[in-house]
Amino acid sequence: MTIHPEVAALLAALDAGFPDVTTVPPLELRELIRSRRAPLQRLPDMTAVHDLTIDGPGGALPLRVFVPHHEDAGLPVVVFAHGGGFVFCDLDSHDEFCRAMAQGVGAVVVAVDYRLAPEFPAPAAHEDVYAALEWAVENAAEYDGDSTLVVLAGDSAGGNLAATVAIAARDRGGPAVSAQVLLYPVIDDDFETESYRRFGSGYYNTTTAMKWYWQQYAPSGTGDARVVPTRAATLSGLPPAVVVTAELDPPCSAGDDFARRLASDGVPVRHRRFDGLFHGFLTIPSLSFTAPAREEIWALMRDTLAIAHN
Repeated sequence: MTIHPEVAALLAALDAGFPDVTTVPPLELRELIRSRRAPLQRLPDMTAVHDLTIDGPGGALPLRVFVPHHEDAGLPVVVFAHGGGFVFCDLDSHDEFCRAMAQGVGAVVVAVDYRLAPEFPAPAAHEDVYAALEWAVENAAEYDGDSTLVVLAGDSAGGNLAATVAIAARDRGGPAVSAQVLLYPVIDDDFETESYRRFGSGYYNTTTAMKWYWQQYAPSGTGDARVVPTRAATLSGLPPAVVVTAELDPPCSAGDDFARRLASDGVPVRHRRFDGLFHGFLTIPSLSFTAPAREEIWALMRDTLAIAHN
C-alpha cells in the first residue's frame, strides 16, 4: 500500500510527538496534551459563541453553543461529543472543528464537555451527552435552532457517545433525533478486526492505546448498549446515519461493519470511508486532505437533514 507523502510525513511526526498514553497518569496526560495545542484562533467567525453550564446528571455540565452567521431562524442543531479516548480533550480542543461544522452545515452546534474517565467511568459520559440532547431540544429556539431538527454527532470516542445516545433516545422514548453523524467512531472493543491487525501500530492511533482507553472508560465491562452500541438487540428505528471511517485507523473495520448493520436493520445510511487517511485527520486543518473531506461530510449532513426536514 502506498501512502501519500504528506500523510506519511504527518503520521511520522504524530507518532514521534504523541505521548504513550499508557505510561502517563490521566491528569498529567490531559495537561501534556493541552500544553501542546496552538492558541485558540476562534475561527471561523460566528454570530455568537456561548459558554454556559447546565445541570447534568453528575452536577454542572459545561456546554459551548456555536451560532453561525445566518439569515433565517430555525437552523438544525448538532449536539457534538468530542473525541479523546474518553480520557482527554475538551471544548477548546474541538473549538475550530465545531466552528467549521456550524459554518459548513449551517447549524447551531452544541459541544458537550462531558465527564472524563477514569474518574468518571461509563456510562457517565453517555448520560452527560443524553442530558445535553434534552437541553438542546428544550432550548434550541433561544439560539435560532429548530428543536425538530436535532443531530447527534461525534468524532472517535464522541462517535461512540453519539451512537449510544441515539439508541438510548429511541429506547427511552426521549427526544426525536433527526440524524446521527459518526466520525471514525470507536464502536466496540474488538481488537481482532482486519483494521486492528493491519494498522494497529505506526498509524498514530494504536491498538495498545485503544485497549488502554477502554480500560479507563469501561472497567466494569462492555456488555451494555450504553457503552457499546452493537450490544443493542436491534438498530432498527434509529435515526438516519452518516458514518465516516478512515482506512488507516484501527477502529475502521468496526465502523464499516456498524454502517452495514445499520443499513441491514433498515436505517438510511450514508457511509464514506476515506482511504489513505488516519484516525483524527478531520481535526488537523493543516492537512491538505482535510478541507475537502470536511466539505464532503458537511454536504452529507445537509442532505440527510434535508430529507429529515421533508
